[in-house]
Amino acid sequence: MSLRHITKTVLVLVLLTMFGGGRALSARPYQATGIKIGEVTDSSAIVWTRLTQNRERVGSDAPMPKVLYRDPAAGRLSERRGSGRPDAECVVEFPDGSTIETIEGAAPGASGKIRVQYKLAGASDWRPTGWRAVDPKRDYTCQFKLTGLQPSARYQVRVEAGTDAGSVVEGGFRTAPRGDQSERVVFTVSTGQAYPDQDAVGGGYKIYGTMLKLDPSFFVHTGDIVYYDKLAKTLPLARWHWARMYSLATNVEFHRQVASYFIKDDHDTWMNDCWPTRKTRFMGDFTFEQGLAVFGEQVPMGDRTWRTFRWGKDLQIWLVEGRDYRSPNTMPDGPDKTIWGQKQKAWFKRTVRESDASFRILISPTPVVGPDRANKHDNHSNKDFQHEGNEIREFLSKQKNIYVICGDRHWQYVSVDKATGVREYSCGPASDKHAGGWTNDQRYPEHRYLKVTGGFLAVTVDRSQGKPAVTFRHHSVDGDILNEDRFTAQ
Repeated sequence: MSLRHITKTVLVLVLLTMFGGGRALSARPYQATGIKIGEVTDSSAIVWTRLTQNRERVGSDAPMPKVLYRDPAAGRLSERRGSGRPDAECVVEFPDGSTIETIEGAAPGASGKIRVQYKLAGASDWRPTGWRAVDPKRDYTCQFKLTGLQPSARYQVRVEAGTDAGSVVEGGFRTAPRGDQSERVVFTVSTGQAYPDQDAVGGGYKIYGTMLKLDPSFFVHTGDIVYYDKLAKTLPLARWHWARMYSLATNVEFHRQVASYFIKDDHDTWMNDCWPTRKTRFMGDFTFEQGLAVFGEQVPMGDRTWRTFRWGKDLQIWLVEGRDYRSPNTMPDGPDKTIWGQKQKAWFKRTVRESDASFRILISPTPVVGPDRANKHDNHSNKDFQHEGNEIREFLSKQKNIYVICGDRHWQYVSVDKATGVREYSCGPASDKHAGGWTNDQRYPEHRYLKVTGGFLAVTVDRSQGKPAVTFRHHSVDGDILNEDRFTAQ
């Protein structure tokens, strides 16, 4: 071969390596926002995936955008939130040279293909799904429904990004026991995950590592998973909220190992105390309808956000939707005012009556019993929704072995409704920094336990003493047991 041909060949190899022909410097998709596993039954699960341009999120030393409000009366822009009147225009400003892909916590999406491989824990052969392209119109996400799974089993998953030297995320989950199986089940519940209120060293939240030590069967997030209000003034900024939250190492590590059920509330739908017909310019170009769509693309989710799951002979849970169908908070109370909507409410009553589970637990994004602050107008424990609240509490009081778990409130409590005896457990916020809105000396007759603190609720259903029993434990962010109740099925 001549020197000319050798030189040409070397040049081609160098160019191929530099511009995608070799692995050394080839662009590859990553998974900086991890995976989420959800909607688990005794035979199926959904694995949520997303491709990113970079292996890691943008660091905390990066700049942040700023939101300004134009007061219609004064005509000038201001950072003051008081300018956020319903008719106030808002403007998002990025620091010089920065974009939505370079601000703190950003994990911009990437096109490419992805697949899931899964197997029973300890088995030798993996079962692969087909390769699928992520959807750029859905923030480069893709969801895989795994079916034909064995009940009461541990599965391993391997999520592969790209067909050539892409990244791999490994994890696992448990399937539910069949409805006729008696088996110990442990699950944890949290709410109020505000990004500025992180408490783990290096970023993230202590509760995730603490909950992993309990080896939960599954996890429920009751809402306020992200807080859109201050910065999500556009659809891309709403998606950025999810990317910066779920690229935190604590969140990635937890969700690759534990199946979750996600419920949305006001702050991860649109804005504080929102309802579908609310009119405001406070959220800029980001709409309520876009908020509904973003939630469905960012978490593993089936056809609808109100659903029920059976976990063996002794446990059934109900996860309800509190934003999509609600009447305006400002509407006069009465039989036509609703949070759940008539269709969901009828479904809930019917499926509860049909259930033969030893214990039935309603998990609500907002309180059903309370007590709540007098200046709140957004949930069933408030006078603004007293008619429907009374209807639901009266129905629950006629059921045996049924309990309520709620999110939304920034403090932990156990309360028993004076009129009906319905018992409610507030799980409390994700960190101590996010706790507040109540004081420990505001103890009402309804309270059986009260503590203004961060942490989570853990629930265990078992037959360790022969009869079906349920144990509710409030934990601190570090895992200390702050309150414990145990009940045997009647």
